[in-house]
Amino acid sequence: MLKKNIYMRKKNGFNIMLFVFIINLIFILSCTKAGKNPSPGVLLQADRDFSAMSVKEGMFRAFLYYIADDGVILLDNSLPSKGKKALAERFAGKSDSSFILSWEPLYEKISESGELGYTYGIHTNLVKATGDISKGTYITVWEKQTDGSWKFVLDSGTQGLPDPIVVSQLLISGKGGKNAKN
Repeated sequence: MLKKNIYMRKKNGFNIMLFVFIINLIFILSCTKAGKNPSPGVLLQADRDFSAMSVKEGMFRAFLYYIADDGVILLDNSLPSKGKKALAERFAGKSDSSFILSWEPLYEKISESGELGYTYGIHTNLVKATGDISKGTYITVWEKQTDGSWKFVLDSGTQGLPDPIVVSQLLISGKGGKNAKN
């Protein structure tokens, strides 16, 4: 009987130590970062590829390719367009051959999980017939897809970015920007 009690104590002691070890292992693993954050520049490159497709194949085709199935576009004087299907309906019967929309991303930020991020930058719209150019700013929110690609879930832009030469002249003269004196 004494041998049985000693055996049970040893066995119970082992079970308790194993239990404590497993709990500690779970705790340690749950506290470590996932390490899913993609390498820097991945969204900048995705955004540049998106712009290159817009220039080469047209804005409509590029937007329909890069939008996530549930993506949203916010445009001036318009309700949000939600989803690839709604965007395709918006583009139906219209032509994007009279202009070239391009943009250059200036910044990217990716979440620690590596699943969401955003870019912002300057877009340029060139009217082919007249050569008129207008510029503005934009922001694109990206989501990493199950296949590893990035699609946008939100895109919006503003019009009316002043000519950089005019802005620099205003800043130099002290008539524009944060240090403007009225």
